[in-house]
Amino acid sequence: MSSLLSRYPEMGVYLALAIGYWVGTRKVRGFTLGGVTGSLLAGMLIGALFEVPVSATAKSVVFLLFLFGIGYEVGPRFVSAMKGDGWRLAVLGAFMPAVGLLVAWAIAVALDLNPGMAAGMLSGALTESPAMGTAAEAIRALPLDEATLRMYEAHIGVADAVCYVAGALGVILTCTVIGPALLRVDLVQDSLALERRYGIMRTRNGIASAWQPFETRGYRVAAAAPIVGRTVAEAERVGDGMRLFIHRIRRGDDLLEPLPGMRIEPGDLLAISGRREILVGYIGERAEEVDDRALLDIPTAAHEVFISKGEWTRRPLEDIAGLDEARAVFLRRVMRRGQEIPVGTRTELERGDVVLLTGPEAAVLRATSRLGELVQPTDATDFVAVGTAIFAGAVFGAVVAVPVGGITITIGTSVGALLAGIVTGHLRVHRPLFGRVPDSAVKFMQSFGLAGFVAMVGLGAGPHFLPAVRESGLGLLLGGMVVTMVPLMSGLWFGRYVLKIDPILLLGAISGAQTFTAGLAALQEKSGSAIAVIGYSGSVAVAHVFLTTWGSVIVLLVS
Repeated sequence: MSSLLSRYPEMGVYLALAIGYWVGTRKVRGFTLGGVTGSLLAGMLIGALFEVPVSATAKSVVFLLFLFGIGYEVGPRFVSAMKGDGWRLAVLGAFMPAVGLLVAWAIAVALDLNPGMAAGMLSGALTESPAMGTAAEAIRALPLDEATLRMYEAHIGVADAVCYVAGALGVILTCTVIGPALLRVDLVQDSLALERRYGIMRTRNGIASAWQPFETRGYRVAAAAPIVGRTVAEAERVGDGMRLFIHRIRRGDDLLEPLPGMRIEPGDLLAISGRREILVGYIGERAEEVDDRALLDIPTAAHEVFISKGEWTRRPLEDIAGLDEARAVFLRRVMRRGQEIPVGTRTELERGDVVLLTGPEAAVLRATSRLGELVQPTDATDFVAVGTAIFAGAVFGAVVAVPVGGITITIGTSVGALLAGIVTGHLRVHRPLFGRVPDSAVKFMQSFGLAGFVAMVGLGAGPHFLPAVRESGLGLLLGGMVVTMVPLMSGLWFGRYVLKIDPILLLGAISGAQTFTAGLAALQEKSGSAIAVIGYSGSVAVAHVFLTTWGSVIVLLVS
């Protein structure tokens, strides 16, 4: 087996991925390691048992792919995060990583950790595995002999493995137990109250009501009806807070498209949609309902729309619903950074969101023109844009240098690729057809890129694991706990008493500031509500960029 893996090291990488994801997805009392950490541990085990040479080029290729995928996803949100009330969540997403970096630096100096150990402690304790890649690149640039560089690079994976489990548990416990106790909140009741503030009606998964809030029906206009002689625009406004939408008029044998200034005549048949209680209680008492298939055969559409325009962003949905351009359009779903956002009357749309609109086709297209671009299904990746962006970002990272003391430090190809992804993702806000990458392809870049990279790191770190743990094990574990908890506690205080963030959103935001989705999932499970995702989505984009960059920074500080 050893000779086989030595000749074909790629087999060891895929074996580590298979074992890592199998182990990482096993639940122990509701806790999972995750596929990435599982791949790291599996790689270390295989590397300790067998000699598996790993190419530095292979690690760089998959890691640059991962960083571009992260940047591509956060790009649409990164710039706009500072607008409106979202700036509070964005500031928290920068504050907690900054605290984490300072604490990790202090612990590394106190324990006299080498750059590899310090970087691994930071990545594991702050649950940000991408920092391992930027740290490895920074270590390779140090003016040291090859053997020392290889040892430092291997120590990144060792320290990450030692500190990650405590880091993950720290986030989960803070979000579900410690944080609610310190903030004095009842997760279930306060989440319900916050949902009501957002106008969100809760439903059970997999259960749909036979009652539908919106309907389309056909009515005959009686001679004494109050809308006789009124224009279509006047007839659609039946009272304060009540709107009806007339989609089609049958007058004799003719089917007419209703224009705002067209007047309604006795005997007209109208295809009307609106809230069920208005149709039944207001119109139903005064008009004869008819079953006219041709009248009601209205082309409807259900389109996903990528929000790239700012006209309707940062406004509550209840305000948007009153606009003429949103007439007869119903919002069914809002996706933000891959997470579904609860929809209520006070929910606000943001650039980079993907929304599902339904209604008459013409109305949906009219609303789309105000929001952004239709998301046409595609399975093709624009590799011209992807390859060019990664190349340009890597060149930028390799060329741009920052003088520090008597030496010059480059920002590195990995940080350059991350910035290239952010720029490409941000350009999509203004030109949605530029650099298109399907969501599934982006997720593959992220999951395979990071898991493949850490698996290779684990293969190289395996032989160094036991000596490193014997040398720094207990101190490293305790130091990692401090690096985990200090930013979390600081974030709770700073977010609540300085930024004035709602407690439930704050708990979601601190899991985002640690880029730990499992913490959000645990919070949602315990609260029985998805509302905390609003806080998570506001901080995670900013935190991803800072924490990934900290891998290079901690190496510079310690070395």
